[in-house]
Amino acid sequence: MVILIPASDYNKGENIMKHQSRFTYSLKVLFSRKLVVFAVCLVVLFVLIAVFIPVLSPYDPYKTDMTSSLLKPSSEHWLGTDKLGRDVLTRLMYGTRTSLCIGVLSVFLSSILGVAIGLISGFYGGIVNTVLSRIVDALLAIPNIMFAMALSIMFSSGSILGLVLVLGISTVPTYARLLTAQVLQIKNSDFMTAEKVLGISNKKKIMSHLLPNCISPILVVLTANIGFTILAESSLNFLGLGVSAPVASWGGMVSEAYTLLLSRPVYAMAPDICIMLLVFGFNILGDGIRDAIDPRLRGTL
Repeated sequence: MVILIPASDYNKGENIMKHQSRFTYSLKVLFSRKLVVFAVCLVVLFVLIAVFIPVLSPYDPYKTDMTSSLLKPSSEHWLGTDKLGRDVLTRLMYGTRTSLCIGVLSVFLSSILGVAIGLISGFYGGIVNTVLSRIVDALLAIPNIMFAMALSIMFSSGSILGLVLVLGISTVPTYARLLTAQVLQIKNSDFMTAEKVLGISNKKKIMSHLLPNCISPILVVLTANIGFTILAESSLNFLGLGVSAPVASWGGMVSEAYTLLLSRPVYAMAPDICIMLLVFGFNILGDGIRDAIDPRLRGTL
């Protein structure tokens, strides 16, 4: 007995196998680099710390004890205490949670808004593209950190949610510019011309073809932007424009301790090292993802 398989089902199965093979190869390329593996381990370590803080530390990060102010590192307080007698290591771990939450949520918000603007601008073109592109160009002319500072002064209320909105909006132009260029390139391809002739709806064109073909560059920029957002969040907290005390944040800890660099170097340097390591981890991870999914770089690693 011969079973006939419809051509559409066969093609669908073939496409699935191709995508699986491409995904497997990309993972192989990604984890073939020792530096990327190290970066992944760093990021995972910080995530685990942020999740399991109550298990890892017995101290309350907000309880003050002036009799224990500025204690040196000991068996009880591994990194010492701050000016208010709070355990520095515990504050560092809670600062990890703050930075990761703000970084991930801000990038998620900015990617959604930026992708939407980029898709609309690139797909409809004409006056829509001209107007949106000029607005994006004007915003990109302002340094990101300056833009974030201005938004923070105007809109941030010192809460984590307020800082998420500030940092999310400040990085929207990056995604909008990227998606506009990608969509304009894909829109002029042969298969999009064929879909236009067949009368396929604009919604289906965008959701079934344009957006899936833009996932790779979005993923690369998204990963790299988490590191930038964490660095920007720390900078705003250092300047007093981020989350309000007593919320633990790395930038706030640096602001409190930088005057004690010589007398209490561990207290002053610990948050700086954490910022450096986490930003480094996300930046290297973003570079690794770019190299793994960019066809022009395959076979060169």
